[in-house]
Amino acid sequence: MKLRLFGICAVVALAAPMLSTSANGATSNELTAIAERAYIYAYPLVLMEATGAAMPLNHLTHIRAFPDAQFRLIVRPNADTLYSTAWLDVSKEPMLLEAPDSGGRFYLLQFMDAWTETFADPGKRTTGTGKKWFAVVGPGWSGALPSGVVRLDAATNHVWLLGRTQTNGASDYDNVHAFQNGMRLVRLSQYPGAATPPPGPPRPAGEQASPGASPVIGVAAMAPTRFFATFAQELKIDPPHAADQQIVSDLARIGVVPGEDFDPSKLTAEQLQAIDEGARAGAARIEQFVAAAGVKKPGWGSFQGVLGRYGTNYVARAATARIAIGANPPEDAVYISSAADGSGRPLTGSNRYRMHFDAPQLPPVLAFWSVTAYDEGGYFIANPINRYAIGDRDKLKYNPDGSLDLYIQSDSPGADRESNWLPTGAGPFNLTIRLYWPKDAILNGTWQPPALGGVEAAPSDRRRRHAAQSTRGTLALPRRSAGHRRSRTHKTLRARCDEQSRETAGGEYRVGIGLRRSSHRALR
Repeated sequence: MKLRLFGICAVVALAAPMLSTSANGATSNELTAIAERAYIYAYPLVLMEATGAAMPLNHLTHIRAFPDAQFRLIVRPNADTLYSTAWLDVSKEPMLLEAPDSGGRFYLLQFMDAWTETFADPGKRTTGTGKKWFAVVGPGWSGALPSGVVRLDAATNHVWLLGRTQTNGASDYDNVHAFQNGMRLVRLSQYPGAATPPPGPPRPAGEQASPGASPVIGVAAMAPTRFFATFAQELKIDPPHAADQQIVSDLARIGVVPGEDFDPSKLTAEQLQAIDEGARAGAARIEQFVAAAGVKKPGWGSFQGVLGRYGTNYVARAATARIAIGANPPEDAVYISSAADGSGRPLTGSNRYRMHFDAPQLPPVLAFWSVTAYDEGGYFIANPINRYAIGDRDKLKYNPDGSLDLYIQSDSPGADRESNWLPTGAGPFNLTIRLYWPKDAILNGTWQPPALGGVEAAPSDRRRRHAAQSTRGTLALPRRSAGHRRSRTHKTLRARCDEQSRETAGGEYRVGIGLRRSSHRALR
């Protein structure tokens, strides 16, 4: 009897784990938590694949004009520099890039591995403006490079080159094109080469969910199993970083192993449900941090502490990829954003704003600066003068005391102010100030942009709008047209990075995104 009872208990003990845990010993709740972390970890790699899917491999492409309001390849593009870009495969041999003498012109060549980590940024700030050759070397390569070639070691076989060359408006295009045309990209076996090689075959479309959709939308549309299958394929080419051992161990518990396919058929329905819930929670968590960064706080802010180089700060990496893939490290450029005026009210084209810089408080940069307006999706806003950014290279009108006023609104502020006008469109918008080669005052946070205040109506506007009042320093004047509507109430999420740490068996998952606080409050 005792033996029989023991046998029954043994069967129950063996059966229970089959019902509540996976074959590797993880409960459904544990699988969900792992899948959430895995999604956040994987997101930049999958998004990078989607971003580069249409680019030919090992071919240098130059953008010859600024993007327009229909551009959707990346979010938050700039109208300060012309891009030069290439998607490199260095699995077989290094790729060598020649940068010609820029004649003192500011440029930078940002090299990112497949995880969006910036591992090199040659250019005026770091290597000067004379002619130079650079070699991008993949993991595990051993060999000799030609004399005088600067070696740049990548942690992955796929590398994104995103070059930016200072462009002082459309009238400067010819000068920038001449510099771009002087660049050469060749395989080591072809060095020095007579010219840039012909384009390679386009990269396969991979797992983009919707052909023609922006990469962010395409990745968001992926079912979790499709997302992890794409991730597993990329891991065969682009290995994890050495510091990622803990999360890589966790990945195996949901069936994602570097070098192997992700096979959902090996998982039970219960396990797939848990992984599905975790992946969706991971996607929502990325959006939560993006929203928290975009909370409508008074004034400006930035994430600048970790941009471009993230280490194991996976949430910072994923959130940055989501809203600003290809963001520069802060020593090259700092981006400070705002979605609210000085009173904390959301920015909207139904209001009219002024951004006032006292003369001593003009942006302290060694290169140049600009302010760009974006719609809620992070894209340029169509406007009648095709102006998407305004900055120190424009023909701005300064006040007699050396101070500067920028007029940020939907309609023209009048002929005498139009040189200082940044159009916004009629709906909600947000701003980014770009500070190229920032001085220490920006890097250490002692300098911040001025908060946006209201702008007094021009005389002609006052005649048309008898009820208008000056609200300088507070809320901008709403246009009281028949179609005027109040701005929508925006839900806000409070960033609590220090409360969002997640303990794992191997240590702490640090979730904070380096949000810098100041008297103007931080945003991005």
